[in-house]
Amino acid sequence: MTWIKTILYDDAEGPLKTVYDRIKGPDNHIDNILLAHSLRPHTLEGHMALYKNVLHHPRNKLPKWLLESVGVYVSLINCCDYCVSHHYEGLRTLLRDDERAKKMRQALESGMPAHAYTTKEAAALDYAAILTREPGKITEQTIDIIRQAGLEDGEILEVNQVTSYFCYANRTVLGLGINKEKSMLGLSPSTGEADDWSHG
Repeated sequence: MTWIKTILYDDAEGPLKTVYDRIKGPDNHIDNILLAHSLRPHTLEGHMALYKNVLHHPRNKLPKWLLESVGVYVSLINCCDYCVSHHYEGLRTLLRDDERAKKMRQALESGMPAHAYTTKEAAALDYAAILTREPGKITEQTIDIIRQAGLEDGEILEVNQVTSYFCYANRTVLGLGINKEKSMLGLSPSTGEADDWSHG
């Protein structure tokens, strides 16, 4: 599952067991990316707080499927198959339209979001790509262009935070050799409640 030691749900105790009980899915399943934090449960709490607040918070204005698209795109750019697989499945589930999801993935894989997304959505994805590949090249003019495409400043912040989260998650996965062994793809917190971290 990873290149470092992990502690499974049945072997967990103390603070780790407490956090696992908050995030577990069906049959006490814990995603591999979350298991990777098991030697330092406080980092798991930090990961989950960031994940929940940037991707699954009820006060986000952009649709969750678009934020998942940002995650898939960033993960494709970073060559993180684990996150692509998990979040493409989440995107597909949210859309409830397999053909549309497939077209979106093809557009992201080709680096041409405009082939499957609106002008506003493609601008968000283009910003995510630049922020992932060359963050030092972002300028105030970059933000002005995104605004002209229809994104409000709060929405730009949402894209920025989701992009930043996925760069973090991708590096966690790639740097620790986290794989999809025994994974349940596409699970995410089941409610919009800020303190609900359960994956179902």
